[in-house]
Amino acid sequence: MIRTQVVPDAGASTPVPALEPLLFELARPGRGGRHVRSNDTADLPEKFRRKTPLSLPELTEPQVVRHFTHLAQLNYAVDTGMYPLGSCTMKYNPKVNDRVASLFADVHPRQSYRATQGVLALAYELEQMLAKITGMDYVTLQPQAGAQSEFTALLVFKAYHAKRGEGAQRRRIIVPDSAHGTNPASAAMCGYEVTTVRSDARGNVDLDALKAALGPDVAGFMLTNPNTLGLFEERVREVCDAVHAAGALVYGDGANMNALLGIARPGDVGFDCVHINVHKTFSTPHGAGGPGAGPLCVKAHLRPFLPKPWIVRESDGTYHYDTAREDREPAGLGDSIGTIKQRLGNFGVLVRAYTYIKTLGDEGLLETGNDAVLAANYLLALLKQRYDVAYERSCMHEFVLSGKRQKQNGVRALDIAKGLIDRGFHPPTIYFPLIVDEAMMIEPTETEPKETLDAFAGAMLDIADQAEKQPQLLREAPRNAPLRRLDETLAARKPVLRYRKP
Repeated sequence: MIRTQVVPDAGASTPVPALEPLLFELARPGRGGRHVRSNDTADLPEKFRRKTPLSLPELTEPQVVRHFTHLAQLNYAVDTGMYPLGSCTMKYNPKVNDRVASLFADVHPRQSYRATQGVLALAYELEQMLAKITGMDYVTLQPQAGAQSEFTALLVFKAYHAKRGEGAQRRRIIVPDSAHGTNPASAAMCGYEVTTVRSDARGNVDLDALKAALGPDVAGFMLTNPNTLGLFEERVREVCDAVHAAGALVYGDGANMNALLGIARPGDVGFDCVHINVHKTFSTPHGAGGPGAGPLCVKAHLRPFLPKPWIVRESDGTYHYDTAREDREPAGLGDSIGTIKQRLGNFGVLVRAYTYIKTLGDEGLLETGNDAVLAANYLLALLKQRYDVAYERSCMHEFVLSGKRQKQNGVRALDIAKGLIDRGFHPPTIYFPLIVDEAMMIEPTETEPKETLDAFAGAMLDIADQAEKQPQLLREAPRNAPLRRLDETLAARKPVLRYRKP
């Protein structure tokens, strides 16, 4: 816990905040901020009355408010600064999206479809929009995150192959060596064996290695495009054709879809399905681990296997959930994998995505994609003379630097990240992708102005200078933060989660 009072630190460029006492340390017996008198519980039945007092800190209301306000002032937030987190797309969330989502705050997931026609209309229209954006035919909104959508897609693959009588035969999933870690994890959870194929010298999937790995036992190939190196797969059509020639399916990890908006559609280049992290591409930055939403978009041949219930629009313009049993459905429509998440998953995130798309329109989405790519290439041009670049080619919405040059002076990617904290910036993603030594994955997003990009580049260039002239200072960073360098291994393995009186 931290407070905003500061103490001087020799060697630090700015004063360093001192520790904020815990609520238990601020408490004193007899203090209180409650507005209920002790005798106001007289009407409470005896069996519900506590026999011993709660072991809670006793504070005044101003003390509680100030404590949490102090902590909030020290939080780094997208409303206060840039998040260059590669692969995460932590961009600014327009407040109108929050406002529209709040209009649905009182809707209960178990309400009748008759009382929630507006909810179903919005969800149905969002499905149509996402299908158009991705070049797919049908969409399910149930998955609550990209990883759950991966899992859903692979269950769909399994059902598809089983329907064709090849379920027992096709037991293997292929992933690139630059894949998100959730790709092989999702495949393993579905009972598949995982085969990894390498990247080529330009950061693409090595097509020869892929063809060598394909066979009659392969169920699918999981491809992120743009990939986790921030690069567009230059031979994506050939990749998809090779997988289809082997009788397998191509899954598209759409975590980086914001780089393609209005520019390219996965369905047009051969993907059988693609998920979208709408909490990344269409606002709702997913800080603190949630919330998320990962709609799965599929081609027509996979539609029968999508999770139920589906949203159906009748000829009179009304909507309902299609929950028909298998034995009552038309032929070919009884193969659904079942329910992944009740009703519509994290509906508030979907409302934000709907608002974002409707606000921007087709031209705005295209501008969004172009701006994301422009911002990343601009930053790359400013930084590539002082840092090694993983792959020397134009990037999409993000790029990967390597700290190998700085490592020669004893400065690691972790030290560079800590140095950015001293300079007022949130660090980028580090040590990912795993195939790049001392990787720093940087995504400026489409919402940051040039002035912010210039300031971030200036901080990175200043760190490059310091790595050459005063590397020890970077190894001690951060020096201006409330807490200095922590033992992260100890914090993970032996965290202190409970207050104990000294």
